[in-house]
Amino acid sequence: MLHRLPRRVRLVFGVTADPPELAGDHAPLEEFVAYATDCRVSGQLSLPSGRLTDMLNAYEEFELVNVQLQSLADGHVVNEPLVVLPRDELVAVHAAGSAGHPASRTHTRAHRLVVRAQPYTIWGDLHALPGADPLASFHHRPPMVPLTDAWIAYELAGRTGRFQLGTLIVNRDLAESFERVADSGAEPPLMPAGESGPLTKDFTGELIRLEGQPG
Repeated sequence: MLHRLPRRVRLVFGVTADPPELAGDHAPLEEFVAYATDCRVSGQLSLPSGRLTDMLNAYEEFELVNVQLQSLADGHVVNEPLVVLPRDELVAVHAAGSAGHPASRTHTRAHRLVVRAQPYTIWGDLHALPGADPLASFHHRPPMVPLTDAWIAYELAGRTGRFQLGTLIVNRDLAESFERVADSGAEPPLMPAGESGPLTKDFTGELIRLEGQPG
């Protein structure tokens, strides 16, 4: 008999400081930061055990609590107690937690990629088996693909920002293009908007460098 995966990672309705129930077990609330097509999303999600990448590939929707949605167009923030996020609207997810159990890791080689998925440009290292074609590996994996030593660039309220992250899980299905570049782990080039401004932090606590002038 075929058993379908649950469509959604569900929380018990009602926002509470106590860990919600998930699949009959108590799972702690974890911070969740995602990049959608028109906004950035920050909230909390009750995660099952295992890697975030595996969870993102196993479900099609995710319920977040204590959510902030920041518009890319003008930077305003909307607070919501609960939001359902379809996976096909998530360009990327910031993986801030564990990289997974050491026994599940294999020896890989890092390849620097640049991925363009409007309105974002993402740089990061794809880890593929030695001798494997990194572009073919990226194309044939499940849709949510982790990149390490990642940066993401986009416009926020008329200014170009570059965010330096640890691991960014990219939705390959939303990628308009991806290509290999030199210098694994290197900082991306300056955006054409102008000289870089001072380093600061955004509302999720991430490091950002603003460039150019407000529109």
